[in-house]
Amino acid sequence: MSDVALRMEHVYKMFRKGEVFNSLRDLIPALTGRMFRRQELSATDRREFWALHDLSFEVRRGEAFGLIGHNGAGKSTALKILSRIMKPTKGQFSVKGRLSTLIEVTAGFHQDLTGRENIFLHGIILGMNKREITSKLDQIIAFSGLEEFIDTPVKRYSSGMYARLGFSVAAHVNPDVMIVDEVLSVGDYAFQGKCIERMKQVLRNGAAVVFVSHNLKSVAEFCQSCLLLERGRTMATGPAAEVISTYLNRSRGTAREEAASLPVHISKVTIRNENGECLRFQSGDEAWIDIEVTARKTCGRLSVSLYITNDQFQDIFNTSTERLGHGSFTLEEGDVYTCTFALRMNLANGIFHASVLVFRYDTETAYDRWEPAITIYVNSADDVRGAANCFPKVIRQEFNRLSLGSSSSKGPGCRSQQ
Repeated sequence: MSDVALRMEHVYKMFRKGEVFNSLRDLIPALTGRMFRRQELSATDRREFWALHDLSFEVRRGEAFGLIGHNGAGKSTALKILSRIMKPTKGQFSVKGRLSTLIEVTAGFHQDLTGRENIFLHGIILGMNKREITSKLDQIIAFSGLEEFIDTPVKRYSSGMYARLGFSVAAHVNPDVMIVDEVLSVGDYAFQGKCIERMKQVLRNGAAVVFVSHNLKSVAEFCQSCLLLERGRTMATGPAAEVISTYLNRSRGTAREEAASLPVHISKVTIRNENGECLRFQSGDEAWIDIEVTARKTCGRLSVSLYITNDQFQDIFNTSTERLGHGSFTLEEGDVYTCTFALRMNLANGIFHASVLVFRYDTETAYDRWEPAITIYVNSADDVRGAANCFPKVIRQEFNRLSLGSSSSKGPGCRSQQ
């Protein structure tokens, strides 16, 4: 038996932009208007738009596969085809076994029914029977954390509550294939963590997961392989970290072409370790970030700022050449300035972004900002979470146990570890 859980083979999907006339009542006035405007119904009037163009990939059992790309790249269209919500214009796809999907927050919900009633409705849509839903009802409600509101009509739910309930049902289907779109982003941080852990459990049970998210850290940590879509076409496929790097590099390219026309622009940023250019570091490693700035016009009193953000682009560290005591500098037309920041990567396991700013402090003028300039992957041997790694060690443990019949906090059961 093949271990391929789902497959897409040379799939195309075409839509029409603009108006679509589904009745004579709409079509006749439109044709009349075109006649008076002396326009012809040419092939270009169809305004054909190919949302997917020759998309092929496969996902094996026990594998988490990521789909990434900008909004409008075709990710949700691909998932809707796999979910049989829509048919491809050309090509074939196959899904083996029970499918569980969470693509749209309100899909499968009836606004006037309560959360409890919608669990049964949504579960049946996903292929569960009433007995199976009843046996898992308490687990689903507990996972959602909506016990207090479970008998409230869902039309009064927030988008986050919708996501909680929808994912809770989908996660308890015991699927062979699970498809999850960006809807998890509306949940709070703690619930997103529960969802990721639940999907890992689904993987351990031998199912396949297709995961779409703009949270690149979640994709990198959860997915073994990944596919980058751009305007419906495959731009890269392979190990998740490599595809994410390709995605970020492509995004930066256009912005850099525009920046070259500025009076002063950042022309190059690289990061290296003692062996040369490198994007992957162990927590605590030394790193050197080399920055090159080029001037098209004379500009004075400049400094270079470096700041590091987490995967959500929240600022976790920043400094500058001027704040580090090196003063400002002036560039004449055609001058090139270079500097190197030496850092110790005291960061926890995760994805981080290094950004660079050319700035003049006295007038608060930002000449150029490269954000992000580099994406950094940090691994840690220790289980430390968050942004910073403080390199913790447990240097002392003590157990104080009460002995029977004794009021003392120390006794025969007391032991200490150092």
